[in-house]
Amino acid sequence: MTEVENLIYQFDNPQREIMLFFHHMLTKEYALTGKITFKNPCYYNKSWICYLKPLKNEKIELAFMRGNELSNNQGILKSSVRKQLRSIEFSTLKEIPVDTIKEVFHEAILLDETTPYESKRKPRK
Repeated sequence: MTEVENLIYQFDNPQREIMLFFHHMLTKEYALTGKITFKNPCYYNKSWICYLKPLKNEKIELAFMRGNELSNNQGILKSSVRKQLRSIEFSTLKEIPVDTIKEVFHEAILLDETTPYESKRKPRK
């Protein structure tokens, strides 16, 4: 079992079930690398693509690091007043719109592979 899977198994259902679903999709279907960053499962290709965050309200947040650069043609990603991140929350496995989420993953991975990430942060003085 991987370090990420060990972390996921520490949670109860439905959070565990949702995180395992995305973990397997991202690592098996999309061949992304799973790592624990800031105590959350995070997924990388050339750069950091997305992460899963268990929320106190029993939901799981799926957040895309370069969400502001995604088209969001599906209309499912929310900014929550964040400049770069875009995310969606899930309470149950049944409510995940699999085909729609796969479209977002394809776009995020294509962006990662074709457009190098440029930090928008101001340099520290």
